[in-house]
Amino acid sequence: MEPVVELKEERSMNFLERIIEDDLANNRVPDNTIVTRFPPEPNGYLHIGHAKAICINFGMAEKYNGRCHLRMDDTNPEKEEQEYINAIQDDIHWLGFDWNDYFYHASDYYQTLYEIALNLIKDGKAYVDSLSAEQMKEYRGTLTEPGKESPDRNRPIEDNLRLFEEMRQGKHAEGSLILRAKLDMASPNINMRDPALYRIKFATHPRTGDTWCIYPMYDYTHPISDAIEGITHSMCSLEFEDHRPVYDWATSIDGIDHTPHQYEFARLNITHFVLSKRKLLHLVKHRLVLGWDDPRMPTLCGMRRRGYSPESIRDFISRVGVAKVESVVDYNLLEFCVREDLNKRAQRVMAVLDPLLVVITNYPKDKVEWLDAENNPENPQGGTRLIPFSGEIYIEKEDFMEVPVKGYHRLYPGNEIRLKHAYYITCNEVIKDDQGNVVEVRCTYDPESKGGTTPDQRKVKGTSHWVSVPQAIDCEVRQYDKLFLTEDPGVSTGNYLDDLNHESLVVLSHVKCEPSLKDAQPGEYLQFIRNGYYMADSKDHSVEHPVFNRTVTLKDSWSKKMKKIHQ
Repeated sequence: MEPVVELKEERSMNFLERIIEDDLANNRVPDNTIVTRFPPEPNGYLHIGHAKAICINFGMAEKYNGRCHLRMDDTNPEKEEQEYINAIQDDIHWLGFDWNDYFYHASDYYQTLYEIALNLIKDGKAYVDSLSAEQMKEYRGTLTEPGKESPDRNRPIEDNLRLFEEMRQGKHAEGSLILRAKLDMASPNINMRDPALYRIKFATHPRTGDTWCIYPMYDYTHPISDAIEGITHSMCSLEFEDHRPVYDWATSIDGIDHTPHQYEFARLNITHFVLSKRKLLHLVKHRLVLGWDDPRMPTLCGMRRRGYSPESIRDFISRVGVAKVESVVDYNLLEFCVREDLNKRAQRVMAVLDPLLVVITNYPKDKVEWLDAENNPENPQGGTRLIPFSGEIYIEKEDFMEVPVKGYHRLYPGNEIRLKHAYYITCNEVIKDDQGNVVEVRCTYDPESKGGTTPDQRKVKGTSHWVSVPQAIDCEVRQYDKLFLTEDPGVSTGNYLDDLNHESLVVLSHVKCEPSLKDAQPGEYLQFIRNGYYMADSKDHSVEHPVFNRTVTLKDSWSKKMKKIHQ
């Protein structure tokens, strides 16, 4: 699939909104209340793909004054942990949504699901099957050939009831028996060929402990849970489209009073991203990243740690839109949304990533001035702060060139530049070490150019940020980039790990920052002037050892791409 390169900011109503509004207009919604749900499996951390489902389900409920339930799909006890449950709740709250009192678990309905299964057996609509996994695969058939009925399909009802009770009592080994619905082994939809309802699992459940050793399957549990909770619109990604007939069957079982409906939307695909939970788990387990919250990961906790704002994620999801057809979204659009949001909220500060010493020879020795600096030119209410200026400052090494190339407007011998918020300086002398490396630049300043203007109104082309040497604080800065080099990791090589970007993290350990950053806290959005957007790291940052993560660079590839398209 080619990446989507043009997305309208003003969108028309999507197909899910049209369905909901039509249902409301035609009185097909009980109590006229839209009820949606977000049902994650608590076996890992949420990523940005889940954010789309969160924004759709919670967003629709919010738009139509309904409610959205949070329900943990805890039917696989071997992989589920309370850590994941807590993280899921944190991520949803961070995105700006709340389920209020509507927090549920699939395990809340275990007894009800068991009783429904018993009734299915009694009605001759379910049976206990002893086929092995390999035999079941053989009997299931293919997309072009119908399946074959299991020899156990017509087992007497009394025997099925006895065996199912023995399964519950733990009298049979894992994998030896399963409970299946008696549907249609010739159905063109493989999911309808006698789907499994219960399997044996000798695993302690995080909530129910050892009460059960049989656990219901997702395709059985999920629709019935929706029905019990009164869900009106079950919205999920396209991968569940082929499962919709099973959903409709489960919600039509005798005794189930409410009939929800399932609707599918295209899942989120982004260039340079891997959004497979299995692949992300592999990265974590094999220490190819530093955990689920590594700022290079597409997990919501990783993005939060990196410095993404929840507003930028929601804006991105909104721009992508809701469609029925799969597509791939350009990674640059995500970064564009982050820049757009942070530009409005981030405080501007000065940090020199690769320091070069500048000595201002005519500046009074030991003098320190405190200059006014605006916090955010995009926000007039953002106020100002005081920054120190002295006769010794740091500038970026790239802001000096002994022999300038054509078009270079920064500092070089004989040239005058502006120091942001401060004065004009002119380079007079260059000091080198024994190896010929420039280690110091000596300049003079114009005392009448304070604030960037002079009485004669002369202009300079170059402006540099800087940090006063005596008050500078030492910081560690982590420069993050894409985790994968290619747009579609693994497609050309067959293994997504071959496309890992081994320079996705560059650590700068000698960064000089203005003293206001000693009070920076995780969660505060910052722009290091001319270098990018940053945030204090939520794990490793401290007053004694400040650590900042680069959220995104200032370069905007997306806007340039859009400009070319519209020319």
